[in-house]
Amino acid sequence: MDNPRGRVIAVTGVAPAPHALVEVDASINCARCAEGKGCGAGLLGRTSGSRRVEALIASGLTVGEGDEVRIELAPSNLLQASMIVYGLPLSGAVLGAALAYFSGLGELYAAMAALGGILAGLMVARVRLQRATCLRQFTPTIVERLPVGH
Repeated sequence: MDNPRGRVIAVTGVAPAPHALVEVDASINCARCAEGKGCGAGLLGRTSGSRRVEALIASGLTVGEGDEVRIELAPSNLLQASMIVYGLPLSGAVLGAALAYFSGLGELYAAMAALGGILAGLMVARVRLQRATCLRQFTPTIVERLPVGH
């Protein structure tokens, strides 16, 4: 999937951590994703229009309101964020169900423990994602100012 391009709506913050509000086209550029055969973005991105995203500005780059920019999120950060959002609740469900089942509580209690594990995993994921270091790590970055008319 190509890195999204957008238009800067507002620039806020000062060095060392300036950031900008970027309006990004929500259409899907990847043919596999648009067909629903890729990562799933095609299923979520079927609604056309634009989204506003807060993005950090790369050091040494100067952008202003109205500039066309390209933003990116490192693939390793995207994978790590997915593991937190999906992996923790799934792990909680499996662990809760296994503990209840192997404790001899039966299938009904195993199912209830799985639901409890999902909720516990969601809470852990939420706390983890709200940390300041985590927020900075998973915030997209403006990496390039595009030429006018591009």
